This record gives sequence, C-alpha cells and structure tokens, in this order.
Amino acid sequence: MLHPVKIGNRVRMSYSKIGEVLELPDLIEVQKNSYQWFVEEGLKEVFDDVSPIEDYTGNLILEFIDYSLEGDPKYDQLECKERDSTFAVPLRVKVRLINKETGEIKEQEVFMGDFPLMTERGTFIINGAERVIVSQLVRSPGVYFVVSRDKSGKKLFSSTLIPNRGAWLEYETDSNDIVYVRIDRTRKIPITILLRAMGCETDAQIIELTGESEHILKTLEKDNTSNKDEALIEIYKKLRPGEPPTLDSASSLINSLFFDHKRYDLAKVGRYKFNKKLGLANRATDKKIAHDVIDKETGEVIISEGEVITREIASQIEAAGVFSIEVFNMDNEKVRILSNRFVYPEYLDLPVDFKKLGLKEKVYYPLLMELVAQYPNIDELEEAIEKNHKKLSPKHIIIDDMMASVSYEFSLFKEIGNVDDIDHLGNRRIRAVGELLQNQVRVGLSRMERVVRERMTIQDIEVVTPQVLMNIRPVAAAIKEFFGSSQLSQFMDQTNPLAELTHKRRMSALGPGGLSRDRAGFEVRDVHHSHYGRMCPIETPEGPNIGLITSLASFARINEYGFLESPYRRVDKSTGVILETIDYMTADIEDEHIIAQANEPIGDDKRFLNERVVVRGQNGAPEIVHRDRVQYMDVSPKQIISIGTAMIPFLENDDANRALMGANMQRQAVPLMKTEAPIIGTGMEYKAAKDSGVVVIAKNDGVAISVEASKILIRRDDNGMIDSYKILKFIRSNQGTCINQRPIINKGDRIKKGQIIADGPSTENGEIALGKNLLIGFMTWEGYNFEDAVLLNEDLVMNDVLTSIHIEEYESEARDTKLGPEEITRDIPNVGEDSLKDLDERGIIRIGAEVEAGDILVGKVTPKGETELTAEERLLRAIFGEKAREVRDTSLRVPHGEAGIIVDVKVFTRENGDELNPGVNKLVRVYIATKRKINVGDKMCGRHGNKGVISRIMPEEDMPFLPDGTPLQVVLNPLGVPSRMNIGQVLEVHLGLASKKLGWHVATPVFDGANENDIFEALEMAGYPANGKIMLRDGRTGEPFDGPVTVGYMYMLKLHHLVDDKIHARSTGPYSLVTQQPLGGKAQFGGQRFGEMEVWALEAYGAAHTLQEILTVKSDDVTGRVKAYEAIVNGENIQKPGIPESFKVLVKEFQ
Repeated sequence: MLHPVKIGNRVRMSYSKIGEVLELPDLIEVQKNSYQWFVEEGLKEVFDDVSPIEDYTGNLILEFIDYSLEGDPKYDQLECKERDSTFAVPLRVKVRLINKETGEIKEQEVFMGDFPLMTERGTFIINGAERVIVSQLVRSPGVYFVVSRDKSGKKLFSSTLIPNRGAWLEYETDSNDIVYVRIDRTRKIPITILLRAMGCETDAQIIELTGESEHILKTLEKDNTSNKDEALIEIYKKLRPGEPPTLDSASSLINSLFFDHKRYDLAKVGRYKFNKKLGLANRATDKKIAHDVIDKETGEVIISEGEVITREIASQIEAAGVFSIEVFNMDNEKVRILSNRFVYPEYLDLPVDFKKLGLKEKVYYPLLMELVAQYPNIDELEEAIEKNHKKLSPKHIIIDDMMASVSYEFSLFKEIGNVDDIDHLGNRRIRAVGELLQNQVRVGLSRMERVVRERMTIQDIEVVTPQVLMNIRPVAAAIKEFFGSSQLSQFMDQTNPLAELTHKRRMSALGPGGLSRDRAGFEVRDVHHSHYGRMCPIETPEGPNIGLITSLASFARINEYGFLESPYRRVDKSTGVILETIDYMTADIEDEHIIAQANEPIGDDKRFLNERVVVRGQNGAPEIVHRDRVQYMDVSPKQIISIGTAMIPFLENDDANRALMGANMQRQAVPLMKTEAPIIGTGMEYKAAKDSGVVVIAKNDGVAISVEASKILIRRDDNGMIDSYKILKFIRSNQGTCINQRPIINKGDRIKKGQIIADGPSTENGEIALGKNLLIGFMTWEGYNFEDAVLLNEDLVMNDVLTSIHIEEYESEARDTKLGPEEITRDIPNVGEDSLKDLDERGIIRIGAEVEAGDILVGKVTPKGETELTAEERLLRAIFGEKAREVRDTSLRVPHGEAGIIVDVKVFTRENGDELNPGVNKLVRVYIATKRKINVGDKMCGRHGNKGVISRIMPEEDMPFLPDGTPLQVVLNPLGVPSRMNIGQVLEVHLGLASKKLGWHVATPVFDGANENDIFEALEMAGYPANGKIMLRDGRTGEPFDGPVTVGYMYMLKLHHLVDDKIHARSTGPYSLVTQQPLGGKAQFGGQRFGEMEVWALEAYGAAHTLQEILTVKSDDVTGRVKAYEAIVNGENIQKPGIPESFKVLVKEFQ
C-alpha cells in the first residue's frame, strides 16, 4: 500500500497503487525533435522544392546540391546574452550553375546568412533574449465533409478539399438538390461542369460515376455545357470574369491551379489524409456488397454478393485493381463507391520493399502497374519506383482524387460515408518549430527565386557565377522576421522552471494560418473527447484566449504527420493478457478501439479482474463491456493531464475551474531565496526539474574532484578526462527573477550519468520547489481574512522564509549627436560630491553600492547648442583656453520607487571591438538586485487555485498557537473552501500535518493518490485526532477559541504580483501633449484618473471648490498649476484657478 520510492536524491512515501509501465518521455523533445528534423530533412525538402531555377529561355539552370549548418557559433550562449547577439551558425549552400548552350558547369559554396541554433534547453537566443517558438495547432490538409440543415430541416451536405497551400475546392448542395462547386473561393458552378472539364464528358459517363440519383439529374438540367472544351471555357469565365476566354488559357489555368506542384501542395500529411478518406475502406467497411468482386489476374472471388466488407477485404479489392464497387445502404439501395485508385503496396504481390524506397503509405495504382509491366527485372523496377517517387505519391491533387471526392459527396445523400468533426484531433495537427521555420525559409527562397530569374536575363552569361545571381537578403530577412516578430516566437516565460517547461510544451491555435481570437467560437475552445491523453483539459489561460492556448499532455508525442499521439498498452486478443507492448495512436485510430482506464484492477496473471470493464468505446463515450472485448489499456492515470497540472496533489478532489487556476498560478511563483520542496508532492517534481534545463546534470559517470560555487570538475570513469560544469550565479531571468545555481554534491562523491549535481532557481535537492510548507489554520480572525485575505506571521518576514531576489537591468548609451558626442563622465554640472560618492573615475557606479530612487548610476553629459560668441569672448577664450563647455546632465538615475544593491556592471565600447548600434560609442549596463521580503499587498496562493492577498502581518506572539506553543504561520478563511469546491487543499493540509510529524516526504500521484482512509491512518500514526482539528488559543489573551480548528501544513507560493511593483505615487510629472492632462500608469509616472463617476460623487457632496481644484490646478490648467506650485513652495495662499487646457481644446474643436 504505502511504500517508499526513491525519486532522484530523495525518498518519498508513495500512495500510488498503479505501477508505472512507461517512463515519462523527455519533456522538451517536442522542440528538440522538430528542430532536428528541420536541420536534417526540412531544409533539404525546401531546397528540393525550389531547385532547379531556370531562366525564361531554359538556358541557365541553377541547382541547390547540398547545404551545411556547421561551424562554431561566434559567441557561446552566455556571451550572446551579454552582447545582445543571436546564437547562430552560418548556413552554407553548395550551388551548381549549368549553362546548356556551352555545357559549362560552375559549382560554388554560397553563404546564406546566419541561422539561429536551438540551445539544448529547446530555446533560441535572439538579440540576447531567450525566446521559445510555440507549436501551432492548425486544421490539417485533407477532405472534409460537413452536414448542415436548411430552414425546412433538410440535410445539406457540403465538402472542402483543403491543401497545405493552393486553391481550395468546395462542393455544396442547395435546397433544390443541385450540387455546386466553388474553385478557390470564387462563384459557384454546377459540379457536372467540373466533371466534364476533368474528362467525364457525356451525361452517361457522369451518371456512371456518381450513380443515378435525383441530385445528379437536377444538376445536369442546370448545366448548359455538353463537352470538355465548353466546360473549360465556362470555368474560365467564372474564375477570370472580363478576360477573353480561349481554350488554351482555360486549360493552362486549371493546370496551374491544381496540377502544378509549385502552386498546389498537399504536403505528406495531405496526401495521407486524402488517401485515407477517399479509399474504399472509409465508406465500405461494415457494409454489404451488391455484387461479386473477382480478381482479374487469378480469377478467384475476393468477396461474394451480400457479404460484409472489412478493412482487410477493402484493401484486397483495391489491390486487385477494382476501384469502383456498389454496396447496399440502410434502405437496401445500391450505392456506387469510387476510390481514388491508391493502394497499400503490401497487399500487392510484388517482390519490392516499398518502405525501404521511402513509400510507407498508399501508392498510385495505374502508374505502379505501368512500371511493373515496363520493367520485368526487379532491380530496374526498384530504380524506376524510386525515380517516380513523386508521381507514385503525388504532392498535388490528381483527377482521381476529384472524382473520388465527388463520388463521396453523392454517396452521402444515400447515407453512405461519414461527416467530419473539424474539432477532432484527428483533423487538427501541430506545426512545431521545424515546420514553422521550414515555411518561413520557403517564403524567403521563393522571393529569392524571382530575383535569380531576373538576374539571369540581365547578367552576362559568360562570366556569371552562382554568387552573383543569388541575393541572400530575402532568405535572411524572412528568418529574422520570423524569430523577431512572429506571433508564435515568444519571449520565454522564465519566472520559474515550471513556467519555462510549460512554455516549451504550449500549443496555440492563434498565429499566421490559424484562428483569430474574435473569430474563434465556443466549439474550437471546448474540451473534446479526442483531447484524452493528448492535450490537457485543465491547463489553459482564463480570459480571451481560453481553450485556444493549451498544453501538451504528459505522455503525448507528435508523429511524422504532425498529429498528436497517445500511448496505450496492448491487450492480447487470444489470451486477454495485458502486454508490456506500448502502441502510440492518433485520435482517429484510437476511436476504432475499445480502451480500458489505467486504474482498472489487474490480477497476478496480468488479466483484468472484473468481468465487466468500464471502457471508452466509439467516439469516446464511456461503456461497460466484457473484458474479452478490451483491446487496449491506458498507460498511466496522469496520461490525460499536462506536467503543470500533474503537480497538484489531490487534483481529483478539486473543481476543474480552481484546478485551472492552480495550474496557471504555479507558473507565476517567484523563486525564493531559500527553497523547500513540498512535503506533499505528486512524484512529478524531480522529472519536471530535470527536464526544465535549470539544473546541472552530469554528462558521464565519474568522481567529483572539485566543487566550487561557480564550477564543478568531474573526472570521468571511461577515459580519465575532466568534465567542467559552469554554475550560474545571480543572473537576471527574462522576468527579472534571479537565476542562481548551487552545487548539491561534495568533493569525492561518485557521480552517475544523468545525476543532478547542482540545483537551480526554485529547485531543492533536484526537485521543483516553488514555495514553502507553512503551518496554516482555517479560521476567521477579526475580519483580517475577509474575502480571501491572508493573515501572516511576522516570523516569515524576519527569517526570510518568503524572501525572493529580483534583479533589474538599466542601460545608458553614449551617442553621437549633431552638436557633438555625449560623454560618460564623473564631471557632471550642478551635482554635489555626495551624489557622486559611489561613482568610479569613469563615472560608473561601483559594484556593491547601495542605491535608491534618484541616485546616479552612470554619469553622462550631452552637449547643448552653443550661442554665437562676441569678439571679446572669442579673444578671452583664445587666451585662456576652453571655457566650461555648455553641457547638460543626462545621467542614468535609479527610477522612482526602485532601490537595491549593484551586483554587476558591464561596459561595451567600440575600442574593445564590441558590436554596437550605429551612432553609439559606449554602452553601460547596470544590474540592481533587490531583496523583496513578503509584504502587505503581496499575492500568495496554494496549489488548488486558492489565492489571496496579504492583509496584515502580525507579531509572532499575537498569532493563534497550538497546545505546544507553536504559533500558526498563516491564517486562512474557511469560507474560501466550500463555495469554490477545491477540497484538495483540506486533504493536503491534513496529510501535511501527519507527514511533518512523521518526518515523511509524501508522493500522492494525481488520480492515484491517498484517499480519506489513508489520511485517517496517517493522522492516527502521528497521534492526531481523525478529524485533523486542534484546539487553538489566542496569542493576545491566551484564551482558547470557541471550537477546534483545522490545522496543518500547506504548500504556499509567493506570486509574481508583488506590491512593490504596483504601488505608485505622483505629485508632479509628465503631461499629455494636447490635453495637458497628467499621463496614466506607473510606467509613465502618471497620476490617478478622476473620471466621470468620481466627479458625480463630489457633485453629490456639493464640494465645488475641491472639484474645481481637481479639474484645474491638479490637472490641466497650465499656468494655474505652475503658480500653485510656487505658492506652496513659498508658503503663500493658492490663487484662483484658471481655464483648463482641455476646455481650450474643445473650443478649438468647435472653431
């Protein structure tokens, strides 16, 4: 039952009842694998698509042969951050230029710009800032059929053929039963016109294709064409209205729209979805066939009339070269089904290994048979298949696809085939970093292609080289633009390690080619049954992005087509034994199976104990079936949720809305100065810390020979070499929190590969430690915890329990101005020596100095415009040398409301060879660290969405105390629990109380943790009453409170919403240009807005003078406010207010 488990360096008492079958994968492999694919294959694909570039005469040909992303980056990662540069390597491409006339071939290696490299943490460093490319969820290319109803309730079917890029093809039915087609979102035409244009010329051929029905007859009546040529011209008129239609232009338009692989691209995934949807199996499975099907070659009957078709038989029918069959529908009508003539090669008796030739999916049957007839020799056949790879599995649409899709549309009218759900994860796919980058490079290369073509015609053919033809700017610009300003390239959320990890595992439906916030309806945002095990149903932001930004489930992975897959344990069909074999399935394949939950009891013989098993059947609905029918089983109870959510203990006892807040708020916890792992964990803490990239991990086995604060040396066991690990000290994160690593091993320790040797921010002993275990009581206390307010013990302030370090960065540039260069100096006009006491001789503050608001950090002067001098002044200046130059003080000062200690100063100058922006001679960066103790107004929370603001910090002696004299550290309001339904926090408190007494650290995994009885037992072992309540006494009087109080340990976090960052006051400051009213907001050093309603309040009290003062001298009466200031300074009475500036603006408006 309760058993010890060693997780990393710590032993936890685990309450789990289900054994882990599958290790959690590397949590940031989404990013790493995708980038790896891009470097190895993605770039090659793009170059292959663009290559060869021919000039307009076909004389010069430019080919891309090979590329390399090699060489060392100019600076390492830390240096890139310091110097604001990009962590990148040069991309070099080998290019061949062929001149057909002379037969001359020139080869050259061309540099195509620097390409950003992914760090081992799955991030990119762009201009010195760490960024993450968020994966995008988009609609997959494919064929989609949807049903809608008209006013009378009649079913109307429509369908869309969506490519990866290119023209859409849409079929739709109107209420008069006429079927139309739209090409590339233009005007609609009867579908029979398209069929004639594709070669189905006569009415008889068309009816043969679709089967006879009312729809086709009505559509033919509407159609006024009778052959292919007329149809082509009709389509041309609709697509290009106003242009003179000719046969040539019409057929070339259709060809370029659909059959040119540069204009129309299905991508690998599109071809896969097309073949899946338009094959016979999709519609014919489980239907009765209306005639015998005979294999032409062998003469054997594959299936006889009236038999039911299975998936296997459907594939055999296709392999026999039969692509048109008739089946019976529910009303026993015959319905024609036409496939797109693609077959699974494994069903054909060919001695060729198609997988080895790179053809894993279906291939185009007519072409394959042609090749088989042409090349009887196996080796020649293999070569021919490899050569025709692109034609056997074409990236563009072919006529057979169109015919099959039309046939599908017509079979839907007779209830054969099925309509699609576009929110199903089988129809939505992930575009990860690699693919997003690939699309960007493709954009850049196609722009470059135009330039190359133009240059080919202009340049002298004799002397031209690839270098001269290629302009790499568009490619470099496209990449730079993507990393710098794409919606999906985001500044990494680095508040704490969990925030970092979650950001890399995030999926967004927004961004280019995705949805927009305003247009996204409820359906897209909602939880869908296909999310199970793929996408977390809980972790998503509150607000306008809810449901559009989601998180990857813990075991999910992305397959080669970009679909999310979830792992399942296989159940042996014949014996019913649950195997160790794990199968990954996409959502659409999973729908065809019967799957049991992870918590289904299993006997020692590895079979299900219960005869009746709760499963997910077709379409994710729960059913109860006999155990022999179960095909798969979940691998783990935490399979359905994300990493962040899996770190909430007793999640199963929380309401989903609060769990959502809990998962989101964990990402906002600031790293504390002294970290402490949770007493009540879920067992996920170690894995999350290890994969987040903030801890230092040993690369090899060995012995620690030196352990210092800033580096660890380990002698390797295998070759005696010494590995050196750099340890980061007090570095600023993207969010201004402090990144500080501490070694957790000692000199002489034996180290294993993969062991954590140094903790990072918010980690302790290799586990994520976002907060502190605090002794809390649920009781009201004099109204100080009204409405979620929190009452705190002063001891937490004194002992730095909830203290965090924050580092701010300030910079000052010395530029060249029109009047002369700015200068960084200690010699500043009108500044006393006491203000300069901490500046060194250069005028830059020293490290270790304590500064507060208004102190000078970097002394800087800027030249003022000099007035024309008189003759005498010129003479005096010539005799006595330069008079003090006219300069003004533009020093960098500590902003209002900030203070702290200088921890680092960095100086960059042109002389030292640092790259600075044009016009900048010197750049100084100053880092100020601030210790933020917990304060009234700071926000705190638990892990169950129970958040509150600190209302009062009480002296230790006044807090309620336990019978042994221990004062509580936090007092929370019991009313925060029942209405919010996050009971998990109460269970956590009870188990925390017992575990603290017993000296345990506990792991209670989500959906598989401690239950009430386990908690009662633990409380009993620890010697507490079963209800976990204790009589407390008032610290002020020593009297006991009315009743016993629930007391225990809760893990509480300090959130990034700190009062010091928000509190703000202004007396005078900047004003808006036109209205002359004070600006708003802390960042602008603005004032408080006295709005319309506040004016009404003062009017209601009749406070006329106060109101006039607020609207004039305190706001926008320009002369009045200056006079008022002078009057206050001189101790005089304030004069009568004048006219507000905004009134003058209004008058001007009327004029």
